[in-house]
Amino acid sequence: MSEHTPRWWDHAVGYEAYIRSFADGNDDGVGDFIGMLDKLDHLAWLGIDILWITPFYTSPMRDWGYDVADYTAVDPTYGTIHDFDAVVAKAHDLGIRVLIDIVPNHTSDQHRWFQEALADPTSPYRDYYIWVDPPEDGSLPNNWVGYFGGKTWTVDEASGQYYLHLFLPSQPDLNWRNPAVLDEFDNILRFWLDRGVDGFRIDVAQAMVKDAELRSNPQIGPSDDSMFRWEQWNAFDHQHDILQPESVDIFKRWNAIAAEYDALLLGETYDLHMLDKLDRLVSGGDAIDVGFWFGAMHMEWDAQQIRATFELPLNNISAGLGWAQNSHDEHRSVTRFGGGDLGRRRALSLSVLLLGLPGLPFLYQGEELGLESGTLPAEAKLDPVGGDDPNSGRDGTRTPVPWSDADGMGFTSAGVTPWLPFGGRTAADTAEVQRADPASPLHAHRELLAVRKTLSEIVDAPFEWIDTDVDSLVAFRRGNIAFVANVSSAAALAPVAGAVLYRSGAGEALELAADEAMIIRIEG
Repeated sequence: MSEHTPRWWDHAVGYEAYIRSFADGNDDGVGDFIGMLDKLDHLAWLGIDILWITPFYTSPMRDWGYDVADYTAVDPTYGTIHDFDAVVAKAHDLGIRVLIDIVPNHTSDQHRWFQEALADPTSPYRDYYIWVDPPEDGSLPNNWVGYFGGKTWTVDEASGQYYLHLFLPSQPDLNWRNPAVLDEFDNILRFWLDRGVDGFRIDVAQAMVKDAELRSNPQIGPSDDSMFRWEQWNAFDHQHDILQPESVDIFKRWNAIAAEYDALLLGETYDLHMLDKLDRLVSGGDAIDVGFWFGAMHMEWDAQQIRATFELPLNNISAGLGWAQNSHDEHRSVTRFGGGDLGRRRALSLSVLLLGLPGLPFLYQGEELGLESGTLPAEAKLDPVGGDDPNSGRDGTRTPVPWSDADGMGFTSAGVTPWLPFGGRTAADTAEVQRADPASPLHAHRELLAVRKTLSEIVDAPFEWIDTDVDSLVAFRRGNIAFVANVSSAAALAPVAGAVLYRSGAGEALELAADEAMIIRIEG
């Protein structure tokens, strides 16, 4: 990464708080701002610089807040606007910046704009969304599939027209070719920036603008509704439904607004096939500041896959990358990497690598505790995605954070039923127990963040792979700081000599134990 004007997020570490499951402060079993306020000290103690809060706006909760009915109001489930203000104020007092989720690709079908569009096809709000007349042959308007699988068109029986939705039918897509929509979101951004937020995580940033002619995508593989959602999605070359060139103009406009407040635009941007278009969104310095790369959420614990996961974006996107191995949308990495102590060792080692890469790393709530995905009974399923098994969808990664071993696990009060079960958590999983144990995952993550904070010289240092004859080693350097992981069940010697600044496991000197990672200040 070349030298640049320093920005406050250049050497930061972020933390995603899925608000429904973070902390319940009013004893209704759902996380809220009162509960979050009480837990901000935990984030400061851990060493977090940025807090990203998932959607808390007024919503019918068909997709748990990612279906927004009012972009400038707090849903009563989560408290009041004053509770939100208190969280922002305390976070700032603790030295933590606050990002909020903005959901601009679609609204809830309960949003006033869509209700007006349904009630009167001649209303100006009709053009806030994407409507088409049905083809004469009775087919759908095109062959697009949704992120959740299935078709993306639903008919409005009153008018006979179809409306577009890349997610649930209750999440109609906005028409970003309508200047009025841009004006609405200018005001929404300023509303929250004026309340003190430090930026936005932009949901589905790559998909906001659609092809003006709504052309079908080339099909490159078999697809039907019985297939897993990502299999359906990957059966098409998404030339016309995502990453349209006009997206850059929207984010330039947003960037100009954000710059007035010294705010960060963090995009949900991930596509394996159109990296040149992604590069323009995040690398020009005038659109999205940082774009998430989610490859680490979809790989196995394999040295070759890890290298490829890093190389693809680093070789094709010139700046502005965000890294995460967990989120509210995917199974937790501890589970993906084998579960138990094995999965925890591997996930911690991957964190060492991610914190060394150029860009902005994020932890997902509970990652610092080494949590596995929760295991839920069939009757507990709430996620609209993933079939009948709650453990095949997103519920398992969204279970409440276990703060203590008390009844309610410190998330809520004794006798209160949480919105999702805890998923099999034990005392050893809790923040309270781990804080008292210097050998716990919590202390390991805190130490890692503390060491990384001392390495400000890596911000402008280029990324370079370190050659090694050991296939199981993943090793790179940023200046004279090396990050090395042993992706193997056998011990291996680090490929560089120097002072060990951090180690994730139980190796000695410059020998890495199985699944261990190190940070080394290279000699000479």
